Parts: sequence; C-alpha cells; structure tokens
Amino acid sequence: MAARIASSFIPVPPESHFPIQNLPFGIFRRRSNQNEAARVGVAIGDQILDLAAISDAGLFPQIFSKSGIFHQSSLNAFMALGRPAWKEVRQIITKLLSEDEATLRDNKDLREKALIPQADAEMLIPANIGDYTDFYASKEHATNIGTMWRGKENALMPNWLHIPIGYHGRASSVVVSGTPVRRPKGQTRPKEEEPPVYGPCRVLDYELEMAWFIGPGNNLGDPIPVEQADDHIFGMVIMNDWSARDLQKWEYQPLGPFTAKNWATTVSPWVVTLEALEEFRVHGPTQEPTPLPYLQDKGPSSFDVNLFAYLQTPKATKPHLLASTNFKYMYWSTKQQTAHHTVSGCNMRPGDLLASGTISGPTPDSLGSLAELTWGGSKSYTIAETGEERKYLQDGDTVIFTGYCQGNGYRVGFGECVGKILPVHP
Repeated sequence: MAARIASSFIPVPPESHFPIQNLPFGIFRRRSNQNEAARVGVAIGDQILDLAAISDAGLFPQIFSKSGIFHQSSLNAFMALGRPAWKEVRQIITKLLSEDEATLRDNKDLREKALIPQADAEMLIPANIGDYTDFYASKEHATNIGTMWRGKENALMPNWLHIPIGYHGRASSVVVSGTPVRRPKGQTRPKEEEPPVYGPCRVLDYELEMAWFIGPGNNLGDPIPVEQADDHIFGMVIMNDWSARDLQKWEYQPLGPFTAKNWATTVSPWVVTLEALEEFRVHGPTQEPTPLPYLQDKGPSSFDVNLFAYLQTPKATKPHLLASTNFKYMYWSTKQQTAHHTVSGCNMRPGDLLASGTISGPTPDSLGSLAELTWGGSKSYTIAETGEERKYLQDGDTVIFTGYCQGNGYRVGFGECVGKILPVHP
C-alpha cells in the first residue's frame, strides 16, 4: 500500500507550488495597510501563515518568541540561527498546518489572525542582502556565449573546467518579483573600427537563474568545506539577472561585467528551504577533469527543478513560453560554488546571496537567455499569438520565470519571478 501523502487542513490543489511539503519563507505585509510592519510568513496553498501571529500565540519555543525573530522585516536573523533551528520551526509549522491537528484548525480567532490570502499581501525582498555574487556555472551556457564572442575553439576559457567562475554583483539593485526595471544607459561600441558611443542599451536580455541565501556563514579566514556547505545554505529562489549585452561586450575585458549587470536583478519572494528540496536531490553532470580535492563533492548535490521562461509582450493576451530547462544541468553545484567562494577565507554573512548563473540545457528549447535563443541576435524569435519578432527585449515586455520540483501528487514550487521593462530614463 502506498504511503499517504501528507495534507494540510487548508485545501491545496495538486498544481499549487505551496503544499505542506514545501512551506517556503518570505516577508510580507497586507496591501490594505501600508503602515503595517512587515513580518515573516510561510506560504501554504493560496494563503500565508503569519509567523508573528503564531509566535504571539505562544506556539513557538520561547527562544523564537522572546527574540521577536518573526516580527522582523527580513529573514536575516532567522537565517543566522542555523539548520537545527530551521528544522525545528519547520516541524512545528508542519504540525500546525496538518489536517489532523486541531490547534490552529479549530481555533477560529487564531486562524483569522494568522492566515492571510496571498492575493491580499505585498511581498517584499526576503533578506537584507549584504553581498551578492553571481556565478557562471552552466557548461552549455558558457559554451554558447563563449562561441558567440570568441569562436568555438575558445568558447570555454582555460580555467572554466577547474573552478566555478564568478563575479561580485551589486546587492543594492536586487529587487523582488513584480518590481519594474528600467532600460539602462551606458557605453557601447557598435562598430569595431569606430570609437564607443553613449546611449540606451540596445541588446537587453534576461538570464534564467537560481540563487541561494546564506545562513550562519563563516568567520573571516575560515573557509567553508564543501561537505559542510549545505549547513550554510538557508534556501533557494528563482532569479532573473538582467543583462545589457552590448554594454557587457564592451566593458567585460579584463575584469568582467560591471554596468551591464549592476542596474537590476530580480528574485522571487518565497525562499524554498533545502529541507523541502531534499527528496529532489540528484547527481549533476560528470566533471572532467576531476576537480581539486577541496571541490570534490561525491554525493548528489544538484536538484531536479523544472524551470520555465515566459515572455508577455504588450500586444499579447497571455505569456508565451520561451524555454523550459532544469537546474540539474548545472556543471558546478551550489556546494562547490559556496566552498570555492570561501576557500580564500572570504567571510559569508546571513542574508548574502549567491547565484548560479544562466541555466541552459542541451536542447534548443532549454536555453536560459535570448542571446542563446536568437544566437546573438542573428535570428529572430517569433511570438506565436501575435506574430511579433524578438531578438532582444523591448520596452513594455514582461519576463516571467517560474519553477517547481514534481513530487508524487504534489509540487514543491518557487512561485514566480516577474519583471517588466520600462523605457530608458529621460
């Protein structure tokens, strides 16, 4: 006989991203009261469980209640507590929301205080992000972009198969899903034989990525070993690392992206914990040559996350599917990237954000950027509904990312990561 699927007393359809098996954390406040303090919540079906209200009701141990940890406007303090505390809170929430547990289910007053429809909530950035690092960890993506810019014979730089390549991004411009982003201006060189020019980005792209928030972190000078990296990863979100390709092509030598990337990065609001992702662990691609010992990660360190990129144009009545890919294609794992980031002794702090880099798969429909879909703008992509063509993003376009792990009769999902392109600043 098959094991019974755990269920909540709150109805959750099979296609929902937020069953009781997920329970992602986020920061919210009611739309009807902009003066209300933001606080910590957990998604369950189409509702939000207000953890501040649950704490006030005395349903968490005193260590959480006295500190007011769920009354805060970021997850940083909770992230800092570490995995034992995260697991304890998750176990309490799971029990409270279970269909056969009366404590919340049968307490009408508490339910009215503690359960808020997601439609009535404004979601905020989940953490105060001190530092943000973006990696370049998809072999397919790196090969495609490298081929376009340097030719097939120099697609991967000599170091790529030996270390996770990354650069330090700009934390101040990381925004939550739903925040419009403005087309940047900058310096480009459209013609190789002529001087550079200044003006609006003409080659605006999205990048489908995933990212993870750091929990306790490490002291300055003390690396995080690869086998301990998961203890420092609180959870994951979907990310759109917007890219001004023409600015980047001109400026990236020799130090990498700068203004091409620092103007906007969008993240989904719900942070899915590693506990929720555990049953979806898979092995990543075979790594050849074998990494150096400090990067060797023998266990299944990737996750089977189905990812989708949609484009909604101003003329279209519905989003158009551009690509479907999977996080399991990533060459370098989250554990390896975290370990490499700290091998120098760099200290991570609670709320720091690390991103995977663009996630592309091996097939034409699994490419994580327009640059790859249109092969550097050499061909157009057609929107079936309207017949519109796109080489790169236009003003008014909305990019929608979503993703989920498929369980047996349920999904552990990430919700949506949405951003609309506004015209360049006057």
